[in-house]
Amino acid sequence: MNAQSRAAVYDEVLAAAAAAHERMRRQDPGPIVAAAHAVATSIREAGKVLVFGNGGSAADAQHLSAELVGRLKRERAAIGAIALTADTSVLTALANDYSFDRVFARQVEALGRAGDVAIAISTSGNSPNVLAAARAAAELGLITVGLTGADGGKLAALVDHHFNVRHRSTARVQEVHIMVGHILCELVDSHLPGA
Repeated sequence: MNAQSRAAVYDEVLAAAAAAHERMRRQDPGPIVAAAHAVATSIREAGKVLVFGNGGSAADAQHLSAELVGRLKRERAAIGAIALTADTSVLTALANDYSFDRVFARQVEALGRAGDVAIAISTSGNSPNVLAAARAAAELGLITVGLTGADGGKLAALVDHHFNVRHRSTARVQEVHIMVGHILCELVDSHLPGA
């Protein structure tokens, strides 16, 4: 690949990312606004946020949890958020002793309480372990939020608040999910008093 071809790839990826974000801008913000309200309400009532996904979505879960526990833009009280992707001992024990399909559901069962919020991230909307955790969260009375791509998959019908990035590229979906996470954090902050 020559320098001109590399520059074309660079431009093509940036154009596709910008187009995906522009499509997001035209979507109904209702699901994210409602999800932020649910998170803030849960936090005010001593609840917590459980976030999970696979691969890049696992990294997104950790990123979102970090912004909630720490801060995005302004000082406020810490928010109890846990990325269910971060404890390798728990993940490997559950995968070994149960199955990989149970690695998030079992943690939801252990940590989740009615009124908490579960945020499920899946670019396909069909990851078996994410679906199992969303079902477990609903059964326990958690408020469920889903971030998906493509057509939303099975996850779309399982959650209380669903935001779908209608794109087939996993990379573009994940890029928009990061933006959605930042918007969610800003909206949560708008509900909570500053420090």
